[in-house]
Amino acid sequence: MKHTLSLITILALSIINGFSQSHPLASEDVEQQQQWVDSLYNSMTLEEKVGQLFMVQVFSNKDNKHKNDIVNLIKKQHIGGVIYSKGGPYRQARLNNELQAAAKVPLLVGMDAEWGLSMRLDSTYAFPWNMTLGAIEDNKLVEKAGYQIGKHCKRVGVHFNFAPVTDINTNPNNPIIGNRSFGEDRDNVTEKASAFMKGMQSAGVLANAKHFPGHGDTEQDSHKTLPTINFSEQRIDSVELYPYRRLIKEGLSSVMVAHLNVPSLESRSGFPSSLSKYIVTDILKERLGFKGLIFTDALTMKGAADYVQQGVDGITTKTFTTGGEIDLMAFLAGNDVMLMSENPQNGVAKFVAAYNEGIITEERLAHSVKKILMAKYKVGLNDYKPIGMYNLAKDLNRPIDDALYGELMENAITVLKNKNDLLPLRHLDTKKIAYVKFGDDDGSAFYNELRKYAKVDKVNADNLDELLTKLKNYNTVIIGFHKSNANPWKGYKFTLEEINWMYEIARTNTVVLNIFARPYALIDLKSETNFEGIVMSYQNSEIGQQKSAQALFGAVPVKGKLPVTTGEFFKVGDGITYNGLQSLSYGIPERVGMSTERLKALDSIANHAVNNKMTPGIQLLVARKGKVIYNKNFGKHTYEGSEKVKFDDIYDVASLTKIVATLPLLMELEEKGIVSLNTKLSQILPEYKDSNKEDVTIKKMLSHYAQLRPWIPFYYATLDSVSKRPLKEYYRKSSQKGFKIKVANELYLRNDYKDSIQEIIKESELLSRLRYRYSDLPYYILKKYIEKHYDKSLAELVQDHFYRSLGANYTTYNPRNTFSNKNIVPTEVDDYYRYQKIQGYVHDMGAAMQDGVGGHAGIFSNANDIAKIMQMYLQKGYYGGKRYLKTQTIDKFNKCYYCHRDNRRGVGFDKPQLGEEGPTCGCLSMTSFGHSGFTGTYAWADPEEEIVYIFLANRTYPKAGKNLLLRENIRTNIQEAIYNAIDN
Repeated sequence: MKHTLSLITILALSIINGFSQSHPLASEDVEQQQQWVDSLYNSMTLEEKVGQLFMVQVFSNKDNKHKNDIVNLIKKQHIGGVIYSKGGPYRQARLNNELQAAAKVPLLVGMDAEWGLSMRLDSTYAFPWNMTLGAIEDNKLVEKAGYQIGKHCKRVGVHFNFAPVTDINTNPNNPIIGNRSFGEDRDNVTEKASAFMKGMQSAGVLANAKHFPGHGDTEQDSHKTLPTINFSEQRIDSVELYPYRRLIKEGLSSVMVAHLNVPSLESRSGFPSSLSKYIVTDILKERLGFKGLIFTDALTMKGAADYVQQGVDGITTKTFTTGGEIDLMAFLAGNDVMLMSENPQNGVAKFVAAYNEGIITEERLAHSVKKILMAKYKVGLNDYKPIGMYNLAKDLNRPIDDALYGELMENAITVLKNKNDLLPLRHLDTKKIAYVKFGDDDGSAFYNELRKYAKVDKVNADNLDELLTKLKNYNTVIIGFHKSNANPWKGYKFTLEEINWMYEIARTNTVVLNIFARPYALIDLKSETNFEGIVMSYQNSEIGQQKSAQALFGAVPVKGKLPVTTGEFFKVGDGITYNGLQSLSYGIPERVGMSTERLKALDSIANHAVNNKMTPGIQLLVARKGKVIYNKNFGKHTYEGSEKVKFDDIYDVASLTKIVATLPLLMELEEKGIVSLNTKLSQILPEYKDSNKEDVTIKKMLSHYAQLRPWIPFYYATLDSVSKRPLKEYYRKSSQKGFKIKVANELYLRNDYKDSIQEIIKESELLSRLRYRYSDLPYYILKKYIEKHYDKSLAELVQDHFYRSLGANYTTYNPRNTFSNKNIVPTEVDDYYRYQKIQGYVHDMGAAMQDGVGGHAGIFSNANDIAKIMQMYLQKGYYGGKRYLKTQTIDKFNKCYYCHRDNRRGVGFDKPQLGEEGPTCGCLSMTSFGHSGFTGTYAWADPEEEIVYIFLANRTYPKAGKNLLLRENIRTNIQEAIYNAIDN
């Protein structure tokens, strides 16, 4: 048996030969490392040296007996390391501290944490499977994943992570590798494994490439039997060993030798690779030049003991009489660490006996033990410190981890078919979309995310005929196939019934099939002809579902490439890419340079407002750089009720109507040249000729600089002067001829009163002097003009021109016609005009008297939809793949024309204050713009920081009374907290 140079000799030569740069276990202070290793080694007894070679399995979820057994192994057998399996991080960290305290030489701690670890209650892994990472084109992201996983490991005291898996998975039926492989292309696997290794080792955790020489092409589970890899040595050298060459050159710390039967590399029939000298020493150490630590696979693998009596070179079978034979065989084959020995007590004894008999030489023992000690020094065990328990859960569930998880899933999503460029879904005004769920796992995160972009109905049925009948009402069907994300080995196949149903749905509908399972699920498809879109989303995690829904609507670009061949239709490397449409996406604050921790201040302020009865409830949304990073609901619909505020509840947004309904329609007319900012009222409405307002321009009106009265209480004239109740002259309790304007339940106004309102405005006196004075009246006037120009209602126009194509399907006038009261937040218990609870009817009296459709008020919406409109403005008129308005139009209206006259307003838009007091926190740019509403609403956008902030409330319920939200600066305090949360 050939022996390698002694470690002392190697270390001595290293000073000359630059060893510290080429040896994977060398630390930066190699001389101090050498001294520590030599000193410690020389101080050890033979039993202590031998004990270092053993790494035993530990379960942190077992009882004290198990712990005591491990402690005894540490104290009596001097074992050098432990590998953790099963159990939570808290228990593991506490146990790890106890075990380290029992060790004379600090333990080298290993763990199978291929996807990181977390303390989430839903058992979601911290990072995606390797197969998912294999679809990502940007290897820097994989390196980031390796780094973050390394940070997780280090936080719980793990020094070796048995990752990355470098197996090239060329067999779809592989039961143990599958999702754990980066794929079937050797170059892609190598690139991914290299990136992962570099990331993890840069975090101070040593990598372990497995399973040498290659576990990718087998249909057998090595935990249950000894799988056979039946390829020639030439094929194994060119394919399976390919990644190892690259990783070894780049500083790979360790390798795990697989539990495999490889006939072309080991002549003894059925002899495990982990016990083969030719595989471990001749190939790995000598041919590939690997100098790092070599681990066996678990020596408890089924069937390993069957091969003990075959012996090894130079050892007779009578040596194997007291147990520990497998350990000794593995060591003599060239392994350094005996992983999960079945009987470490006997193993240590066997090694000591073999040493005393001369079977193990001092040089051979020192070679492996000193490498183990080098690794311990490299990971800092020369200055061991216990694991800190404080903030452990927080450190393992960091927002940056969720942010990276989301980015990884975004980049992995792979579009495999896209007939007629159906994806991303556009022209939402023409789409009627159904979602059909298949698979045995939850798809609610996917469905809820789809609903943020368009009206999507969940459709199901007990039988196929019923389902097909229901789907006739839709022109686009999204099928989500959802399989368990609990672990990478879970089932992934379609049932025969699901395949038949899918074929029938696709035969009669435009279908996008979205698969949330490993890509091999596609193998069972016998035809893909009738599917317009096929999307591979890889995993059914909540974030994975959300990102996939975003990708379908173009909120994130699609970049993924298929990491494996999946049957007849789709080959490795396939993938159709497309850019995003600049729709809002959803993610973690850290993705856009904001702090999750500091954004918690928003929760505090909002809860303060609700708890102190400034408003019954709140919808609160923050977006930055096109990504919604905060979207929460607080409180209830009413103080006395039980209905909690939900995402799809809609609020009366009051004066936000001005900038989300009237203003965009006017902008269209302006950029078409039909009106200009200098157009006078008498030019668009001839009846204003010879009036005191004939020369008032659009610019002055919308800048609130036209001497118009702030407000006219039109309803006063329709009430009895004594009882203050609606007069019969103007109202009826039911809809009758001439009384069709429904202002509330059982209250109908005379039709002609709308004309009276316009006449009252036209004849109203101007204010005595020209100064900034906020007024609703311009929007009454412009509503009349816009409706006259198009010969359509403002309600129809804004839907046709903006809301439907924006996917703003929660935004409407008169919501009672399309929404249940369960989703409409009430605004007031009216005791001065309509004398009832106002719910589903506009709160503003003047808008109510226009059949609920005012230019200044009347829109109901949720925070998500208002954010879409504000984001469209922020993006200079572009959103979701469509240009709604020109950049110059937005700029023209978002300009303060009268700042020199102490008027901060833009044209329609409110702007930041010019002095100390005003509508904002005073902490944002002067290019920002927005508006507020009487019911407690607020919408603001800042182009410089790319922030959209939406606050919806019903502070007017049950009584408008004192505006405590305004008095205590709740909305602007929240705005300030948003800006305080910016990191970069």
